[in-house]
Amino acid sequence: MGSTLVIGIAGGTGSGKTTITRRLQRQFENRVCTLYHDNYYHAHDALTMEERSRLNYDEPAAFETELLIRHLEALRRGEPVDEPVYDYTVHNRSDKVQRILPAPVVLVEGILILENEALCKSMDIKVFVDADADVRILRRIVRDVRERGRSLESVVNQYLTTVKPMHELYVEPSKRRADIIIPEGGHNEVAMELLIRRIQAHLQEVD
Repeated sequence: MGSTLVIGIAGGTGSGKTTITRRLQRQFENRVCTLYHDNYYHAHDALTMEERSRLNYDEPAAFETELLIRHLEALRRGEPVDEPVYDYTVHNRSDKVQRILPAPVVLVEGILILENEALCKSMDIKVFVDADADVRILRRIVRDVRERGRSLESVVNQYLTTVKPMHELYVEPSKRRADIIIPEGGHNEVAMELLIRRIQAHLQEVD
């Protein structure tokens, strides 16, 4: 396999990262593979559900980023990896893994991927998806209540106690490491077209 293009897609919770990632996945199908930083949350098997629910999931220490970097390096070498699978309903890593096959383009998605310098160095293009805080909290509420089985009260409490302060402390400053900042996420057609063209050019080189 030829050279691999690694694109990091960062941004706050509810900013539109996943919309961009899914659009690129649909556009390029098996020419793209994706690693989600969220799947690399540390396992906390020794803690109770109550204790796990009180952990701070929005700080760099919550993630096993070293494993993500090793998996990224393996994909660059053309080797498949077994990505962990995180279960949001129990606040813990599940016992399942997902086999990720190497592809010419690797997407890495997560709120804090630009915060980690070593991870940044392994990316070719660093994207930060920007959205207003009120838009992000509303999207987060809808997602967590609908898809992750959370109560409205727990989502709002988590947002105010950890998500918002950690965003201001870690996520927002990491924007400085981005090559491209995309306002309005996956609905920004000009930015999407630029990303798609860049990937198309890389795939033509590889072919």
